[in-house]
Amino acid sequence: MDKKREEIIKLLPKEIRKLFMKPEIDFTRLQEIRLRVNMPIIVVYDAREYFISGKGGMTEQKREACSITCSQIKEAMVYISNYSRYAFEEEIRQGYITVEGGHRVGVAGKIIWDKGKIRSINYISFINIRISHEVIGCADGVMDYLHEDENFYNTLIISPPRCGKTTLLRDIVRSIADGETGSRGMTVGIVDERSEIGACHLGCPQNNLGCRTDVLDGCPKSEGMMMLVRSMAPEIVAVDEIGSKEDAAAIEYVMNCGINIIATVHGLDMDEVINKPVIGELVRKRKFKRYILLKKGMMGKVSAIFDDRGNVIY
Repeated sequence: MDKKREEIIKLLPKEIRKLFMKPEIDFTRLQEIRLRVNMPIIVVYDAREYFISGKGGMTEQKREACSITCSQIKEAMVYISNYSRYAFEEEIRQGYITVEGGHRVGVAGKIIWDKGKIRSINYISFINIRISHEVIGCADGVMDYLHEDENFYNTLIISPPRCGKTTLLRDIVRSIADGETGSRGMTVGIVDERSEIGACHLGCPQNNLGCRTDVLDGCPKSEGMMMLVRSMAPEIVAVDEIGSKEDAAAIEYVMNCGINIIATVHGLDMDEVINKPVIGELVRKRKFKRYILLKKGMMGKVSAIFDDRGNVIY
C-alpha cells in the first residue's frame, strides 16, 4: 500500500476501509472524503463529486451509495485523534485536526459555548478529510514571471475553491527558499493559520517548504505576519486565503517594512477580486505586482498571469 493511501485508510472505520481499496481510486487524485452521519459517503476526485458504492469504488448514483452510521463516525474520530481525543481538544475547538501526512480533518457537531468562546465540539457527526497533495515542481512554469533577479514581486494567487491554490503557493515558497529561481535562496516566513501550507503535525511540517522557511502554525494571519517581521526577519511572507480588514492592514504593514508578500484569495477572475470590499482596495492601490489566476474546474491549471495594471503577461 502506498504511503498516502495508508495514511488516509487508517483514519476510516474498519468496515468502510475496504470500500476504498478498489484500484480505480487513485489517492493522488483524491481531494476530499465527506462523512455525514446516516448519509452517503461522498468524495471529491479530480474536482468532481462521487458517492462511494456499497460494493466498493466510486459511483455517480446515489442509490448505490454506502451510508455511514453514528457509531462509525465515532470510530473514525478514535483513529483521527490517535486514541486520545483529549490530546487534540485544542485543535478540535478550532474545527479541525491535522494528522500525519499533513491531511486536515474538519469536524462539525454540537458546539459547547462558554463565556464567549468555544469550549468544545461534542456529538461530532460530520467529518471532512481533506487530502494533502504536495506537487514538487508545479510552480516551475510561473516562477520566471514573479521576480527580476533577486527582486521578488508581491504576488496574489486567485483561485476558485479546490483548484490548487495552496499547492501552488507551497511550491512557490519551496522554490524561493531553496534558491531554485536562478538567484540565491531567500528566507520565507509562513503564517499557516489552518495548517494547510506546511501541514504541521506535532510541530513538524509534513510538506517540503524549502530549507530557509519558518512556519507559525495555527496562528491568525494578521497577528502572525507582524510576529514574523519582529522575530524571524523574513525576506518574504506567505499566507493563504486573505480576506479580512485585519489581513489587509497586516499585509500593508509587512510591505511597508520592505518585505514581499505571496498570498492567495478565493475568486473566479480579476473583476471579482477588485470588487471585494477589503482586498479590492489593495488591488486598486496596486500593492501587488503579479496576479496568478487559476482555472475553475482544473486542478492547478494557470489560466493567466497579470501585472499590477491588469495586463495579461501570460
